[in-house]
Amino acid sequence: MAFEIPAGKGKKSIRPAMNVTPLVDVVLVLLIIFMVVTPLLTRHFWTNVPLKEDKKAPPPPPDQPPPPQLVLRVKSNGSIWLNLDQVELAELKDRLARVFAARSDHLLFFDADADVPYGRAIEVLDAGRAGGGLNIAVVTEPITQQ
Repeated sequence: MAFEIPAGKGKKSIRPAMNVTPLVDVVLVLLIIFMVVTPLLTRHFWTNVPLKEDKKAPPPPPDQPPPPQLVLRVKSNGSIWLNLDQVELAELKDRLARVFAARSDHLLFFDADADVPYGRAIEVLDAGRAGGGLNIAVVTEPITQQ
């Protein structure tokens, strides 16, 4: 409802009108801000989905035992051991590549004595990764011989 305000004698009366231009400007600025900020609010997370099993491949025989686990150890004197075999650092990459070529899993367990220098342990760990160890598990408890 509009109403007129008398302006006095001989003058035109003033009719108030709402100016919506500033309101529209503010709403458009807020809309642009929300459009820019909304894609930044999405959260990303990565999942490892198991591969689709091939229906043509026959299942493995049940009586076949699983292959022994690979344990890469660094002893306190700096020597490198792959399970029960001592290995030099230069030949570790090739040896692991040969072992992983015959296996379907690329799981490597890593263990280092407490007094091994950090640099030496990382050097051996990098060689294990370069040799084909895709999943490397660090051993946190002492391994007992059975």
